Amino acid sequence: MNSKQIVLKALNHEKPPKIPIDFGATAVTGIHVSCVEKLRKYFGLENKPVKVFEPYQMLGWIDDDLAEAMGVDVRGIFGRNTLFGFPNENWREYKLPWGQIVLVSEHFKTTHNEKGDIFIYPQGDTTAEPCGKMPAGGYFFDTIIRQEPIKEENLNPEDNLEEFQPLSAQDISHFEKIALTIKNEKRAIIASFGGTGLGDIALVPAPFLKKPKGIRDVAEWYISTVTRQDYIHAIFSKQTDIAINNLGKIKNIFASMIDVIFVCGTDFGTQTSTFCSLQTFNELYAPYYKKINDWIHKNTTWKTFKHSCGAIEPFIPSLINAGFDIINPVQCSAAGMDPVKLKNKYGKQIVFWGGGVDTQKTLPFGTPEQVKKEVLQRCKIFAENGGFIFNTVHNIQALTPVENIIAMLDAIKEFNG
Repeated sequence: MNSKQIVLKALNHEKPPKIPIDFGATAVTGIHVSCVEKLRKYFGLENKPVKVFEPYQMLGWIDDDLAEAMGVDVRGIFGRNTLFGFPNENWREYKLPWGQIVLVSEHFKTTHNEKGDIFIYPQGDTTAEPCGKMPAGGYFFDTIIRQEPIKEENLNPEDNLEEFQPLSAQDISHFEKIALTIKNEKRAIIASFGGTGLGDIALVPAPFLKKPKGIRDVAEWYISTVTRQDYIHAIFSKQTDIAINNLGKIKNIFASMIDVIFVCGTDFGTQTSTFCSLQTFNELYAPYYKKINDWIHKNTTWKTFKHSCGAIEPFIPSLINAGFDIINPVQCSAAGMDPVKLKNKYGKQIVFWGGGVDTQKTLPFGTPEQVKKEVLQRCKIFAENGGFIFNTVHNIQALTPVENIIAMLDAIKEFNG
């Protein structure tokens, strides 16, 4: 049984011969570029600069040799542009503040100030205002809010649609080229096409646009979900129509080559509660998610993937009703997210993709023994009767000891026998 078959078995809530593993297949299941370099060194792989394929979080590309060494069963495919609006192409070397030499796109253009802060620019255009900032001593970028003054009488939902546009000829060509490379792929394929992330707070500030219009301040957006619901409905309605039209074109390219589609990364939870009420979620978000998921399930064999950090247990029944097949990252440390209760209550209805080990405390700050213990516990809980893809609780962060990452991988191997 190859990796794809193992993943599909787990996705169908059947017990696979081993727990399938994902690292690097999405922008929320990845590994910081610094840790990727350390893993390559640990496994004795070719000494070469690692590609920064997702510059917003500075995630490193997992090449096939490292994926094999780690036992990864999932491959990711991505849209043409990064979150900063430029394609990954014509790679060049770049020295990071901590001394690591990496490969970045030729459009990865930065400046810095006297404090050592690094600024990155939308679409690689340094004549525009910077859209991201890596603070001195930091390891990834924070979005720079570029909200123009809001005039209620001039608000137009079209101004919040720039990231949801009909696929261009370049997009189509990009996907057609990818399709040629995955025809014989033995790993499961998860696709992050983009264009379906309704209200994704990483997209709201539009770091990919030179001059964003509409509501682009994070706080103002959350306020608008209460005070400007008609405006948000108008945005989501138009975005959903565009998304479904684009999905039809994408389906014609990939058909059954895709196993999972990343639909949305909108976060609905904090460490202790949800961002909004269940009523707001069901009235404002769920109808549009359901429309997208229903189209996908009616027209393809793809499973749908929903990312949301935090204490989202009250929302899980609504996520299931909206048609999501998979929830990630399963933040077990958040309020109400006890893994035993989650598995017992929802394990037959939704797949848990993540939750394998905590990345806020255990993995970065625990001992290898503590990491191993937690991984074995989580595997025992989540792997029962399938419905589990191993990943950490969100991306593996910079400064995580490589010994702890190896302890995690060793624990998975031990559990799988």
